[in-house]
Amino acid sequence: MAKDRGQSEDYSGPLKRLLLGVLLLCLLGLFLLWRIDSPRVERFRAQVVDRVVPSFDWAMAPVTGAVNILRDFQSYQRMYQQNQDLRRELQQMKAWKEAALQLEQENARLLDLNNVQLDPRLTYVTGVVMADSGSPFRQSVLINVGSRDGIMDGWAAMDGLGLVGRISGVGRNTARVILLTDTSSRIPVTLQPSGQRALIIGDNSITPLVDFIETPDQVRPGDRVLTSGDGGVFPAGLLVGQLAEDPGGRMRVRIAADYERLEFLRVLRSYATEDIDTPGDLISPSSLPDAQPLDPAIAAEASNG
Repeated sequence: MAKDRGQSEDYSGPLKRLLLGVLLLCLLGLFLLWRIDSPRVERFRAQVVDRVVPSFDWAMAPVTGAVNILRDFQSYQRMYQQNQDLRRELQQMKAWKEAALQLEQENARLLDLNNVQLDPRLTYVTGVVMADSGSPFRQSVLINVGSRDGIMDGWAAMDGLGLVGRISGVGRNTARVILLTDTSSRIPVTLQPSGQRALIIGDNSITPLVDFIETPDQVRPGDRVLTSGDGGVFPAGLLVGQLAEDPGGRMRVRIAADYERLEFLRVLRSYATEDIDTPGDLISPSSLPDAQPLDPAIAAEASNG
């Protein structure tokens, strides 16, 4: 057995070298044949290509498939990168959208502050809300205008939509505004279109209670609520909100002011009316059509009598 194995090894080595030499000679001859520039050789090459190349489609299929897979993978990489870029741009666009919405709302409130039609005799000072009370038992905000701007206690404060509250506490550079929702707030109002008088009572909720309605049967949810001007608390005609009914059947007011976004407040300067104490200040004798000056003697006699 060992002898047979040794003989096979003795024959296999020279045979391999012989086959390798024959293959090299064939490749060299094919190379030289392919390099010969002759019409006859050119026709021979064309015939070889026509016969051999079409039959090698099965051999090229794996290569073509691998190339297509590589191209698809590269395309997937590009799509993934584009998707990531679009996601980042979308996040940036969302941030810009929020900023644009905030600027739009701020601009709308400022435009409302400039365009709200009020009594032409009323003037106002616009202040920026600096902070709120942060207490569930006291509803108030702090604004950056005070006594140096002529602010006084009791003046009404509005945003661009409706009444917010009244000034209660004035410093040199700041003032505190007690909101309509505070428990210490009591505002006389008129309910339109019925014209009924009522009182808004703050109860630390976003919808204060409407009480002491003159004729409750004449009011309906949705009626407009305006300040009445009674008691000189606020000027008449300031918008407060709309009437609503809670599940318990009590009337409340949906405040028109946006309490969640109080950024700017308009403080209305109250105008003083002229007080008339005596009839002489209203109608003077000189203004009468046939008024004649009294004789001094008659005037003295009338005073002694």
